[in-house]
Amino acid sequence: MPERKQASMIEGNPVRPLILFAVPMIVGNLFQQFYNIIDSIVVGNVVGPDALAAVGASTTITMLFVMVAIGTGIGFSVVISQLYGAGQLEKMKTAISTALISVVVFSAALSLLGLLIHRGILRLMGTPGEVFEDAAVYLGIYFYGFVFLFLYNIFSSIFNALGDSVKPLLFLIFSSLLNIGLDLLFVVKFGMGVAGVAWATLIAQGVSAVLSFCFLMKKLHGIKTEAYERFHWGILGNMVKVAIPTIVQQSIVSVGMLLIQSVVNRFGATFLAGYTAAVKIDGIAIVPMVAVGNAMSTYVAQNMGAKKPERVGKGYRICLMMGAGIGLIIAVIFHFCGEAFVGLFMDSATGAEAIAVGAKYLSRVSLFYFVMGAMNVSNGVLRGSADMGWFLVCSLTNLTVRVILTYSLATVTAGMIIMWANPIGWAVGLVIAVSRYFQGGWKRKRIV
Repeated sequence: MPERKQASMIEGNPVRPLILFAVPMIVGNLFQQFYNIIDSIVVGNVVGPDALAAVGASTTITMLFVMVAIGTGIGFSVVISQLYGAGQLEKMKTAISTALISVVVFSAALSLLGLLIHRGILRLMGTPGEVFEDAAVYLGIYFYGFVFLFLYNIFSSIFNALGDSVKPLLFLIFSSLLNIGLDLLFVVKFGMGVAGVAWATLIAQGVSAVLSFCFLMKKLHGIKTEAYERFHWGILGNMVKVAIPTIVQQSIVSVGMLLIQSVVNRFGATFLAGYTAAVKIDGIAIVPMVAVGNAMSTYVAQNMGAKKPERVGKGYRICLMMGAGIGLIIAVIFHFCGEAFVGLFMDSATGAEAIAVGAKYLSRVSLFYFVMGAMNVSNGVLRGSADMGWFLVCSLTNLTVRVILTYSLATVTAGMIIMWANPIGWAVGLVIAVSRYFQGGWKRKRIV
């Protein structure tokens, strides 16, 4: 079977294949966050703190839809990974074709929904008046390119499901560089402000989606199979079984972030600007731990498809060390350099108070990144084995704890409870996931 280099996922020592698979995912996801953060740096320094606050108010809404896209891709990729690991290549191609058709229809519907409701959501969140119009413009442009966002994420998930994490990395690097170049062109040269940032993201994602499609078709053509169906309701049903809990998990996490954002908005534009900068940096910092968890998910899915659940334990220990180790390294960096990172987003003279808010947030939250890393790896086992009930319980409990603490204590702590709520939620989620892992019920789950 051509191009099946990732067969080592289900054979031999898993250390090398897991590291080689995880590292491009980590670097790729970092680039994805990198060009998002460049948006904020350009806007904050060229246009001003209010524009940065507008992007921050918009980001929590866009992340809700991004998480739906990511959840769809991850959910569909579990079934594709299991079919690939089981050697059922015709069904695997049918699953890929079915996934692509479904995603186009689904994303087009969500794009229309976003265009209809984005202003209403901004009002419900209590977005400050001075940043409302910029936030609405940003969101309106963003939703026009929503199909590209979905397709880009599903293409990346399919490549990862087939054990190829290098091509998504290359697409992300290209997309990041294109996005940065367009940011500078639209915002700095043409003075388009927040709208320029949104158009830059839309164009970069569109070009990457087209390139990803071309390379995916070439890769699938190289995997020789008999004729296969282009769409299959039964396979779609299996993918939806995994995708829906993942989408719910990702979406509810984003809804939780929307709720937390509503609390942050109460404390004014300065606090919002500092929080926005810190969350952007935080989003980049946790990417490696999330990527290691996704690598764990693919590894588990392929071995469950190959009927080799006994291989999961060693891979789990390897990924735990990777996730926790990366978290500790990042915590040390933020302890010494957190204020410098936040200072990238705004002028230190005019934004000193906002920088102080962001730096304080980072210094506290980063201490517990190793917990977040271990939680993501443990959740990866549950997701990869299609133990979606427990996966959802872990995720929702984590979120519920964070939202309750934030709403209960925001006023008395002047908003600073946010920096403690996240680590407490991660710890609760980790305890539940690890308990389920050792209980072993995930071993009896299988989709294909």
